[in-house]
Amino acid sequence: MSNHDSIDRSEVKHMSKEAKQDLNADIITGEPGSHPLGTGIGGVGGAAAGAAIGTMAGPLGTLIGGAIGAIVGGGAGHAAAEALDPTHEEAYWRAEHANADYYKEGYNFDRDLHPAYAVGYANRANYPVDARFEDHESELERSWHEVKGESRMEWNDARRASRDAWNRVS
Repeated sequence: MSNHDSIDRSEVKHMSKEAKQDLNADIITGEPGSHPLGTGIGGVGGAAAGAAIGTMAGPLGTLIGGAIGAIVGGGAGHAAAEALDPTHEEAYWRAEHANADYYKEGYNFDRDLHPAYAVGYANRANYPVDARFEDHESELERSWHEVKGESRMEWNDARRASRDAWNRVS
């Protein structure tokens, strides 16, 4: 694990493109570890921009894009954008979904489960740090119905996956 505090940010600004990529450095500030999607969305207007970008991928993309945009647009900065990495979350759940006790033979990750997980991880940033899933379940259920697409899961099944994803990013 690298120590970003020992890096001279003014030096990072003048490094080669490849070196900056290795540090995952912000192209403007030189801050290492900046999530490029979060930084870019924050630069063009927060949640609305994130949702607009995500809309190209349908309702699920809108949910995920809006979540990242809300984090950065809300002034949380690079740390929050780094905290929600939808690519990482999707990869984690893709690998783990079949081990969950709510998994049913025949479920397809992309069609059935990913929307449920995304409701949990993408909506989490909209609530205070100490918020509990159960306290906002009615809003999360509404989100599920907006993004479920062709999922064969009903909310009673999907809520368990959503709660797992919520708890994982909490």
